[in-house]
Amino acid sequence: MTKKICPLDKEQLEELAEQFPTPFHLYDEKAICANARRLKAAFAWNTGFKEYFAVKAAPNPYLMKILQAEGFGADCSSMAELILSDKVGIRDEEIIFTSNDTPEYEYIKAVELGAIINLDDISHIQYLEDCAGLPELVCCRYNPGPLKGGNVIIGHPEEAKYGFTREQLFEGYRILRDKGVKRFGLHTMVASNELEGSYFVETADLLFDLVVEISQELGIHFEFVNIGGGIGIPYKPEDEAVDLEWVGAEIRKSYEAKIAKIGLDPLDIRMECGRMVTGPYGYLVSRVLHKKNTYKQFVGLDACMANLMRPAMYGAYHHITVVGKETQAHDFLCDVTGSLCENNDKFAIDRELPDVEIGDLVIIHDAGAHGHSMGFNYNGKLRSAELLLREDGKVVQIRRAETVEDHFATLDFQGLTTFET
Repeated sequence: MTKKICPLDKEQLEELAEQFPTPFHLYDEKAICANARRLKAAFAWNTGFKEYFAVKAAPNPYLMKILQAEGFGADCSSMAELILSDKVGIRDEEIIFTSNDTPEYEYIKAVELGAIINLDDISHIQYLEDCAGLPELVCCRYNPGPLKGGNVIIGHPEEAKYGFTREQLFEGYRILRDKGVKRFGLHTMVASNELEGSYFVETADLLFDLVVEISQELGIHFEFVNIGGGIGIPYKPEDEAVDLEWVGAEIRKSYEAKIAKIGLDPLDIRMECGRMVTGPYGYLVSRVLHKKNTYKQFVGLDACMANLMRPAMYGAYHHITVVGKETQAHDFLCDVTGSLCENNDKFAIDRELPDVEIGDLVIIHDAGAHGHSMGFNYNGKLRSAELLLREDGKVVQIRRAETVEDHFATLDFQGLTTFET
């Protein structure tokens, strides 16, 4: 069982809500740092281990700066994420650029920053060379197809849009070698939010075997394998978190048997986790605006799926706490909804909660990744503020809430005076 506890109590949250109106996202710095250190410790046996935080999970420079101080790099997939990393001071091979359907200007920016380029398709070798030139170090993304299962978020690997086939991978590295590339990496990721630890050991096994085969056939040396991210978090209280220590130890056994034993070490282990780094330590704090009783009971919040899309998009579970009523009987069956004009704008369906009253604060747990970052402005909904609980107990704003002026900033209302229909 996983306890779902917020680091601030009711009195503290009410005081915070007076300064920063709900809804808002709150992140726990101390817990994030402790979790980052635990991940590093699990792979400390590999002297070149590197975690590239998946920026898409929580693209806030304050969070990225905290993780940079823990030795993390940045996994980027877009121009905005590259620029954000640069502004934080994460550059050169501290960035890995993993993208797909990539436009020229993004490759040019990635090369300009000295990022590791992780190619998604064999045709992108020539595309990259034509637009930005081939860097000294290149990585390729492998899609194992039916050789390895995916999961509900990414889908079956053979149907996924990502990566090289096995045959393309051998040909791609041959082309890169013949074009003068000297340094090589290998990457794969075919699942997301996976809670079975053996999955990541099997992924490492798969990549180690490929490193051996490609190295022997093409005479190239790999500097690293990136086993991707995808480590899940226990969204449901009954879920168990991935045992990072066990995963690290099992991958070490495989490394020693398949890589070190035949002299292909050192081979760095790289990862690009996002969700498991910040996810459990972020909270969406909202307030009950309305209660409705029709064919079923509804509890309406001042947050909506613009603040947290996962329940509507994936049917995902997020635990909900009614602040101050944690120990009361959970005997009120309801749907917890937002105000968007879409019927799937629900944070929970048929959820048993304590008796909810208008004005109650609620906490939606595990919103520290793919929460604020997936926000949008449909219906003119405005994205909320992000707050950071510092290790010293102070709370600071790390992103202000959007305003109506922000929402209209790209429109030219003055142009309407000369606009003809």
